[in-house]
Amino acid sequence: MARKEKPLLSFWQIWNLSFGFLGVQIGYSLQNANTSRILSAVGADVHHLSLFWLAAPVAGLIVQPIVGLSSDKTWTRFGRRIPFILGGAIVSAIAMFFMPNSEYYAHLMPPVIFGAFMLLLMDTSFNVTMQPFRALVSDMVPDRQRNLGYSIQSFLINLGAVLGSVLPAILTFIGISNTPGEGEKVAATVIWSFYIGGATLFLTVIWTAINTREYPPKEYAEYNDIEDDKPRRNFLKLLTDVPKIMYQLAVTQFLSWFSLFLMWVYTTQALAENIWNTTDAQSKEFNDAGNWTGILFAAYSVFAALYSLLMPKLADKYGRKTVYALSLIAGGIGLISILLIKNQYLLLVPMIGIGVAWAAILAMPYALLSSRLPAQDTGVYMGLFNATITIPQIVAGLTGGLLLSLAGGEAVWMLVFSGMSMTLAGIVAPFVIKDV
Repeated sequence: MARKEKPLLSFWQIWNLSFGFLGVQIGYSLQNANTSRILSAVGADVHHLSLFWLAAPVAGLIVQPIVGLSSDKTWTRFGRRIPFILGGAIVSAIAMFFMPNSEYYAHLMPPVIFGAFMLLLMDTSFNVTMQPFRALVSDMVPDRQRNLGYSIQSFLINLGAVLGSVLPAILTFIGISNTPGEGEKVAATVIWSFYIGGATLFLTVIWTAINTREYPPKEYAEYNDIEDDKPRRNFLKLLTDVPKIMYQLAVTQFLSWFSLFLMWVYTTQALAENIWNTTDAQSKEFNDAGNWTGILFAAYSVFAALYSLLMPKLADKYGRKTVYALSLIAGGIGLISILLIKNQYLLLVPMIGIGVAWAAILAMPYALLSSRLPAQDTGVYMGLFNATITIPQIVAGLTGGLLLSLAGGEAVWMLVFSGMSMTLAGIVAPFVIKDV
C-alpha cells in the first residue's frame, strides 16, 4: 500500500487537538500544588507524604499501557482516542469534587485514607485522559509539523498549569478564606479551586471532542502505510520489539521525573519551614506557603509556556537532543539555588530555569520518540513509555522519607536533591540518546 502524506493542519486544528489538555493540566496542577497541603491538613505526617503520593505513578504505570493498547484497537463513531479522553475526564471531575472534602467522610474511613483513595482515583482518570492526548497528536499531525504539534500541546499544558496553580491565590484575593473555618481542616480556597478545576477540565475536553475528527481506519492506514491483512502483534511481541530510542530516553526520563516528584511533594513544606518558619499544617503561615507554592508553580509554567513557543525553532536549528539537555541543566540549577534564597519573591528567579526544563520534558521526549513508533501501535508504546515517568516517581516515593531523614528533616534539602537529579539528567542526555 502506497503511503499517503497526512495533510498539513492549520494552527487552530492543531490547537483543538490538545485544547482539552488545558483543562486536564488545570486539574493536574491543582493536584500537584495542593495534595500535600490537603493530606497534611487531614492528618498525614510529612515523613509519610511521599508514600501517599505513590498513588499517582502506580496508577499511571498500570493504566497507561492498557489504555494505549485499547485505544489502538478502538474504532468508534466518536473516534479512536476521544472515547478514552472523555471517559477519563468525567471520572477526574468527580474525584476532584470529593478529594478536598475528605474530612466529611470520616464516618466511612479516616480522612487521610479517603483523601489518598480520591488521589488514586483522580490520578488514574488523569492518566486515562492524558495518554490518548499524546497519541492523538501523533495520529493526526504530519511529520513536518511534529515539533509544532507537541510544542502547542506543551504550551496548553503550561497555560493550564498556570491557571490551576494560581486559583487558590486568586480566590484568596477576591475574599474567600484561605484558612480553615472553625471545626474544618481544609481552606475554602482549596475546595472551590478543585470545583472550578473539575468543571473546566470537563468543558475543555468536550471542546476537543466536538472539534476533532479522527481519521477513520482506512484513511489512517493509508497515511501510515498499514496493511489491513497484516496480523497485529500481541502484547508480548510488542514488548520484545520496543524501539531502542525508548531505552535511551528512559535514562533522562528517570532522573528528571525523580526530580519533579520530589519538587511537587516537598515544596510547600520547604517554603513553610524555610520562609514562613512553621510546620503547623493548619496555621495561616502554612496556608500562605501553600498559596505561594501555587504562585511559584504558576510562574515556572508561564516561563515554560513562553519557552514552548521558542523551542521548535531552537530544536530545528540546534537539534532536539541539545535543546533537551541544556534545558534540563537549567532546571537543575534553578532547583539547587532555592536553598540559598530566604525571600519569597526572589524564589521567582529559579522558576525560569525550572520552567525551561519543564517545557522540554513535556515536548522533547515525545518529539524524539513519536517519529520512531509504528503507527498501528503508537498508543500502546506511548503507554509503555509512561513507565519511564511512573517508575522514577515510585522510586522517589519509596525513598523520599529516607532522604528526608538523611537531610535532618529539612524539606528544603529535598529540593536540592531534586536539582542534582535534574542536572545529571541534562549532563548524560547527549551520551545516552543516540541516532537522532
